[in-house]
Amino acid sequence: MLLLRHRWFYLSCLAAFTAGHMVNYAVIIYAQEVIGSDLLSGIGFGLCFGPPLLLGWYAGVLCDRLAPGRLILAAQMVFIVAALLLWLADRSVAEPGSRVPWLVLAAALTGVGWSFVAPARMAALGQVASAEELKPASVIFNLLVMFGFGLGPLLIAVMRRNFGWPGVFCGAVALLALASVMLLGVHTRRSGKVHEPVATEIRQGLAAVRANPLLAQLMVAAMAGYLAMGPMTVLLPKLAATRLGLSELQRGYFLGTLALSLIAGGIVALALARRAHHGRAILAGTVLAGVLLAALGGAHSTAVAVVLLCGVGIAGGFALSLIVAGIQAQAPEALRGRVVSMYTIISQVVPAASGVVAGALVQGFGVGVALAACGATLGLVMLLNAGWMTALRRHRG
Repeated sequence: MLLLRHRWFYLSCLAAFTAGHMVNYAVIIYAQEVIGSDLLSGIGFGLCFGPPLLLGWYAGVLCDRLAPGRLILAAQMVFIVAALLLWLADRSVAEPGSRVPWLVLAAALTGVGWSFVAPARMAALGQVASAEELKPASVIFNLLVMFGFGLGPLLIAVMRRNFGWPGVFCGAVALLALASVMLLGVHTRRSGKVHEPVATEIRQGLAAVRANPLLAQLMVAAMAGYLAMGPMTVLLPKLAATRLGLSELQRGYFLGTLALSLIAGGIVALALARRAHHGRAILAGTVLAGVLLAALGGAHSTAVAVVLLCGVGIAGGFALSLIVAGIQAQAPEALRGRVVSMYTIISQVVPAASGVVAGALVQGFGVGVALAACGATLGLVMLLNAGWMTALRRHRG
């Protein structure tokens, strides 16, 4: 079985992604609840995922030069440093307002970590899984990404309830250490090819994407799909705390609902991968996620909000899982690191940018208007894309 055969790699992914998103959410929630700034929460999220816009290109080159496992271990050490900085600030700086520089530095280091760990893990998957396994292996990998995205806030709630903020930061460090230990038994290899200048190798990756219309359109579809991730990360904690009036633990469960629904969407994609028309499913799933996210802005009861959030997660998880599988399958082996790095740049920078915008919107207009605006933008953008994405509309999988 695929999961058992690559269990140590997948378990390492789950631990690392959960810990990474614990740090992301910690920056956002800490800025909102301890420092008291919604705008800082959006800026912090932007710093968590903004650096890949610059560093991600070089990370892709390194993934095609070095053994991806080495890059993963180095990136996870950067995450550990970020979590320890947050712990140190919480323990040693008495005035919450004076912790802002520490929070900003930790968020920026987290962004450096994501710049390298995400493409390196995707490149490693291309070496760990055989060509026949790559599509289902990619869907499972994306399930773990989404699981970590949703499990992070739930673990924060549990750790805060029992151990306070220091427990959250130390818990993230422990998970990252565990992820690193589990990765030691996973073999990855470096490239034996002669290296060219970094700029030349980056251009080769871009040329490979431009030369393949389906691959290029999958990348654009990913850009649209990830428009929802930043607003959800920034706005859902605010929605749960203010409009829904949930307790700390209830907020963790509410945000954890997103994890379950994203996983459900990925499982549906795995089950229907051979029967669904991938291109049309990607377009329809992304539009539906946007419509439901916009409707979430008008929710005033917890039950309605949970139903809508589940719909967003299932539709989005389904579409993004098919996008990831398509990109991995279309990526040339010799350029895989550079191609998947473009995807990871999209998956990090687009949420970062939309998260900053969402933070500004909630600061100025409130959480309802912010959610409605972000969801409507996602649905409209994908509807417009559907008109010209001929290769994606024809993509059967």
